[in-house]
Amino acid sequence: MNRKPSESKFFALKNGGSLAYVEYGDACGTPVFFFHGWPSSKTMAQLTDAAARELGIRIISPDRPGIWESGFQANRTLLDWPDVLEQLADHLGLDRFYILAISGGAPYAYATAIRLRDRVHAIAIASGAPPIVDLSDQSGLLKLYRWMLVLYRRSPKLLRALFYVARPIAALRPPLRLRPLLMKIMQLQACDTAALRDSAAFEACFESQRRAWRASARGIVADAEIYARPWGFRLEDVDVPVRLWHGQQDRAFSIHLAEEVSSRLPNCCARYIDNEGHYSLPIRHVREILVDLIAV
Repeated sequence: MNRKPSESKFFALKNGGSLAYVEYGDACGTPVFFFHGWPSSKTMAQLTDAAARELGIRIISPDRPGIWESGFQANRTLLDWPDVLEQLADHLGLDRFYILAISGGAPYAYATAIRLRDRVHAIAIASGAPPIVDLSDQSGLLKLYRWMLVLYRRSPKLLRALFYVARPIAALRPPLRLRPLLMKIMQLQACDTAALRDSAAFEACFESQRRAWRASARGIVADAEIYARPWGFRLEDVDVPVRLWHGQQDRAFSIHLAEEVSSRLPNCCARYIDNEGHYSLPIRHVREILVDLIAV
C-alpha cells in the first residue's frame, strides 16, 4: 500500500467531531502511534519517517482535538483522549500497538496506557512532560512554563488573551537566514541548536508548531490548560512497560524531573543521555528509541 507520508486522513468520531492523522514509515509495518508535543501537531512525526521505513514500523500520528485539522472538543480532559485513540485504532483495524510520545505527548501516552492497557504493548517517552501540578518544586521547569503557570492561576483570562495575541506571530514562517537568530532568542542549549541546524529536523519540529498556531489559538489554549490541571490518575498505576528517554541537558523539563517520574513508574526502564537536550534527544536518537520500543 503506497501513501504520501504527509497526506492528512480523517475519520468521524462518535461525538460528531473529526480526527485528522498522517502516516509515516512502512505502511505494512509494526504499528506505533505517535503523540506530538505542545504546541505542535501531527507532522512532528516526520522525525521518525526514515528510521521507521528502515525498521519496518508504521507510524500513525493524529492531531489532538482542536489541534490543526482535528475538530475542537469543548471541555475535554486528559482522560478523554484514550477513547479517541481507541476509536482511531478500531478504525484502522489495530488490536494492539505501541506508543511513542514526545514532550507534551507524554501525559496522553500515560493516560492511554492506563485506560487501554490490554491493547498497548509498551510506550516510549522522549523528553517527556511530568505531572506539573504534582511537583513540590517547579524550578526544574522552563522559566516560560513557570511564568505561564503563575499567570494561569492568577488570571487565566489574561493568559488566554495573550495566546490569541501571540498567534499571528507564532504562525509566521521565518526566513532561512533568521533561523539562527530564532534559536538564539529561544535560548536553546548548544546540543539543541546543533541538532536543529539540520533543515529536515528543524522543519519537523517548527513547521508542525506553526501549523497548529495557524489553525486555531483556541486549540492551543485548550491543550495547554490540560497540563496545568491534575491528570486524573497516578503514575504508579501505569503498569505497561515504559521506556523513558531524557537528555541530561534538557532545559524544558530538567533531568531531575525525569528521574522523579521514572521512580514512580512501576515498569520503567530509563535512559538519561549526556550531551542531549529537549530537541536533540528525539532528533538524534529516534532510531534507537524505536528499536528499543518494538523489542519489548
